[in-house]
Amino acid sequence: MLDNYFNEIPVAITVSDIEGNIVYMNEKSATVFEKYGGKALLNSSLYNCHNSISQESIKQMMKGNKTNAYTIEKNGVKKMIFQTPWCENNKVCGMVEFSFEIPFEMSHFIRS
Repeated sequence: MLDNYFNEIPVAITVSDIEGNIVYMNEKSATVFEKYGGKALLNSSLYNCHNSISQESIKQMMKGNKTNAYTIEKNGVKKMIFQTPWCENNKVCGMVEFSFEIPFEMSHFIRS
């Protein structure tokens, strides 16, 4: 059922377990990572797709239950990357990454 909620949204969702093994990819994630194998990446280590600095960053995020968010630009497309640990009963169980396209110019609202 979970897969049905997220397969047709324009957001790449990739989930790993605490060891860094990829346990879930929605269709957008599989498309984004097609050049690395797409859905064939399931059950493989996300560390294989990252350099040593990124690997350490991921480990520290899980260890400290910290979020990492940033934007990137590639091939004329701007994206938001949001990486955060996921938890069960207040225990970190792995990481989830949301990646989605955003406009170069965006509205920003301050609400009180």
